[in-house]
Amino acid sequence: MKANIQGIFKEKETILKIQNTLPKLFHIAELESSRAGKIGMEVGTIRERIIVAFLLYKFGTTNVETEIPTTETEMDVKVFGCPISIKTITGAVNGVKLVWTVDAAKAKEFSAKYNPGCDMIFIQINWSNGGGFYYIPKETQIKALETIGRKEYIKLPKEGTNPRGVEMTGKAMKYLLSQPETLKIAINWHKEAIEYKPFKRWIELWEQE
Repeated sequence: MKANIQGIFKEKETILKIQNTLPKLFHIAELESSRAGKIGMEVGTIRERIIVAFLLYKFGTTNVETEIPTTETEMDVKVFGCPISIKTITGAVNGVKLVWTVDAAKAKEFSAKYNPGCDMIFIQINWSNGGGFYYIPKETQIKALETIGRKEYIKLPKEGTNPRGVEMTGKAMKYLLSQPETLKIAINWHKEAIEYKPFKRWIELWEQE
């Protein structure tokens, strides 16, 4: 039920847990996905797992469904039967990926037929400059799509380029974040010094055998 998830934003202890722990875990995600000082695209998948792990920690394995079919283009997890999409971005609120595709025809088809089908957990990471943990109901997304229009809500990849998929526009995202139904936990994103050794756990597992 949505009420259970939305309750997170009223619980002081949970709010503090998110504010204090999420920056550290997302920092580790960056370190884990970095090569020669550059953060790889896999950081998004690691961040998603961190959020799913939080939901499992908070609500228990019986109330969180993680085995989502790969055919699901939008849903990342189910909590109390409620489908949720998880999106994260670093920096300013710009375009957010809706679906990955390298086929221009499929991108246009997706854009024409797309209607929000999930609530959204949206994380804006802005190191040393704010950001937050947001919950955006499906109904708010539907209202935004109807209000600003499909062409302003969805951005197709440019033809003749290497398409990375279909995006929700920065305009749409900013509209969603401004709505009263959107819930927010403000986060002071900061990086603590962490001694991270990417191969340590794998070495330890080799040593166990």
